[in-house]
Amino acid sequence: MADRVTVIGWDGSPLTAAARSALSAATLVAGAAHHLALPEVPRGAERIRLGSVDLAARRIAGHRGSAVVLADGDPGFFGVVRTLRAPEHGLEVEVVPAVSSVATAFARAGMPWDDAQIVVAHRRTLRRAVNVCRAHSKVAVLTSPGAGPAELALLLEGVHRTFVICEELGTDREQVTVLTSDKAADHVWRDPNVVIVIGGAASAAVPGSGWIAGRDPGYPPAARGWALPPEPGAGAIGEGESVQLRAAQLARLGPRIGDLVWDIGSGSGALAAEAARFGAAVIAVDADRAACDRTAATARRSGVQLQVVQGRAPHVLERLPEPDVVRIGGGGVPVVTACTDRRPQRIVSHASTRDEAEAIGAALAAGGYAVECALLQSVELDTVAWAERERSVVFLLSGRQPDRAP
Repeated sequence: MADRVTVIGWDGSPLTAAARSALSAATLVAGAAHHLALPEVPRGAERIRLGSVDLAARRIAGHRGSAVVLADGDPGFFGVVRTLRAPEHGLEVEVVPAVSSVATAFARAGMPWDDAQIVVAHRRTLRRAVNVCRAHSKVAVLTSPGAGPAELALLLEGVHRTFVICEELGTDREQVTVLTSDKAADHVWRDPNVVIVIGGAASAAVPGSGWIAGRDPGYPPAARGWALPPEPGAGAIGEGESVQLRAAQLARLGPRIGDLVWDIGSGSGALAAEAARFGAAVIAVDADRAACDRTAATARRSGVQLQVVQGRAPHVLERLPEPDVVRIGGGGVPVVTACTDRRPQRIVSHASTRDEAEAIGAALAAGGYAVECALLQSVELDTVAWAERERSVVFLLSGRQPDRAP
């Protein structure tokens, strides 16, 4: 019975001596159709068209002889190696790597990629991949049928990006196309492809300053901490925007990369910008043009990017993409009800009176959410005279879908 498999990466270039040696001894070869057509595949070897890697692994585990799996690019990078190494298959895996399709795509574009986010888009993960493209200025998307450049572009509606679309890398049909995201849905693209998504207010890069992969060289902003007081010149914060309430709201929301956050009634934009600092995509909504401008300015100062939508909730929410978590800064029960209808995982809001808190809590419960409420009191002190400077009392409400992960 086979207990060892050699996985060979192929990037379109001639196979290495190690790869040719492993193939020449193979009695079973698994791969896509273009892999199995390679002249180095032995004529007498059993051939498996690679669809489900789990099924192929079971076939390999039961095979008597030498097994080889061929895969595009680096098979250890979002590739077949993870599945083949699963304990249930009992396989020992040897890898002959090649240049990953992501590295090849950025090479074709002539761009560095240590500061890029890299995501895999399937039908089930497409929305989260799009959220990463909303939140970050450089993203490589490994696509799949039904989750390609056209689908990315359609879900990015309202957010301007540049697409570098690399089709069939390493083959004779390789093609690299650069166009704006609003044009990508007008074309039919060949699989497999990699899409580099570029745009937004990226931090100013300093040559040679990068030290961690997946982050802009200038990220995070210099300010350390969360729920920070407004910067000088940022304008006064509105009612319900105290730093203590903001900290508690962020803790209840738990925004993370791949999420889409709605901040309804964004006010100064402080919470929206801080949610974006967690890596989440953010849509900030406010009916007031001045508040929208303040939110955009706060995002620029914070070194993050987010989408600002001017409009009055709940009506403006109808055209927004599905949220994962929602912060409601105003609008009362009608806005809460409109948000529960969209089924985000978490909703947080606040109230200044008990009656208002009970009404919001009832609306959350009616929408199927488990409700928590806390009365928060904070007192700001003048540390020179140690006298009370400002007191804030507010009800913090949060709703969580009980049937979904916290």
